[in-house]
Amino acid sequence: MALLDRIGNSSAEVILSIALILIAGFLMTRITKKLRLPDVTGYIIAGVLIGPYVLNLISPDIMEGMGFITDIALAYIAFGVGKYFKLEELKKNGRRIIIITVFEALLAGTVVALTMIFIFHLSVPFAILLGAIGSATAPASTIMTINQYHARGELVNTILQVVALDDAVALIAFSVCAAIADQLESGTGHLQWNVFLIPLLVNLVVLFLGAVCGYLLKWIISDSRSRDHRLILINAVIFAMTGVCTMLDVSPLLPCMLMGTVYVNVIEKKNLFKQVNHFSPPIMLMFFVLSGMKLNVPMLVSAGVIGVVYFGVRILGKYAGAWAGSLIGKASPEVRKYLGLALVPQAGVAIGLAALGQRILPPQMGTMLSTIILSSSILYEMVGPACAKGALILAHEIRTVKAIDAGRK
Repeated sequence: MALLDRIGNSSAEVILSIALILIAGFLMTRITKKLRLPDVTGYIIAGVLIGPYVLNLISPDIMEGMGFITDIALAYIAFGVGKYFKLEELKKNGRRIIIITVFEALLAGTVVALTMIFIFHLSVPFAILLGAIGSATAPASTIMTINQYHARGELVNTILQVVALDDAVALIAFSVCAAIADQLESGTGHLQWNVFLIPLLVNLVVLFLGAVCGYLLKWIISDSRSRDHRLILINAVIFAMTGVCTMLDVSPLLPCMLMGTVYVNVIEKKNLFKQVNHFSPPIMLMFFVLSGMKLNVPMLVSAGVIGVVYFGVRILGKYAGAWAGSLIGKASPEVRKYLGLALVPQAGVAIGLAALGQRILPPQMGTMLSTIILSSSILYEMVGPACAKGALILAHEIRTVKAIDAGRK
């Protein structure tokens, strides 16, 4: 029995569980900050510690009841990704950046999927979902490193544009793979196109709805409203969009991303995204801590070899894809050689996609998928900043050792 189960008051248990999750996540970041690790790593570790396999402080029923946090957190992540898709910025280096992003994302995903199928002989649904998730990159760690050392140059500009598009490619790839995996897991052993097209049409409907909501935000979130009311209304719209997607059993990722994209191109301001970022941290913390609580620690033993191979193969796929895309896109030699090193981190979107993939696969395979992504995300977030820093130094975009020391201070 979990510690908070002994209270005997369900309302108090829920409230105290939320408080415990927030406090545990915050306290763990005090440790990870000293180790110069991202907050996401601290949140996941906090979840493992208070979860059922270590301290067992919160009951499984409470954890299951908070499942909606995943969809809401994904909606906020996706809406935030949308702000990077301003058409005028994409037109400048759009073709080259798109080529690089598609190659680095899809080649990594393809290599991961083929490795799982032909080396480990795992099921096709599991392999393609893991591959699709493997295509995602977490930009926060890399961007943090760039800002810390005040790096400047062509490689930096390319990194910032690629990581902005990367999550969009991953979301689209996952949506397609999830639909295929869902049909393969239905028991027929092959795609039933009549059944496959219905989810596709539903996704198109919610995408249209997301685009309409993004356009209507121009009037809903007008400058005449107070800051508080703007924040209330945008959260109401995001929650409503998420609720509709949940009701229709589709992911809120693409509709919310499209909503953010349409809004930023219609209104051409990013102030609203900053306001949302001020509201969302507790939700994001709860999402990552809950993800850590769901990490099946005993499964790490059986998933160990697969997880280690996934960790290495994805890095190779990212590097090879970035190199090939840079070559075809006629990028500079520095970008070709070092861009792949800056694309190692993986956290937010990947963890959210793992939660969605876990719903599609059988329980054991779904748990293994989540375990691989969560455990590898911790490792990626540990080595990612060092890899990004190395790429910037090798590309001579952190100029001197003195500049590096200044960045540390």
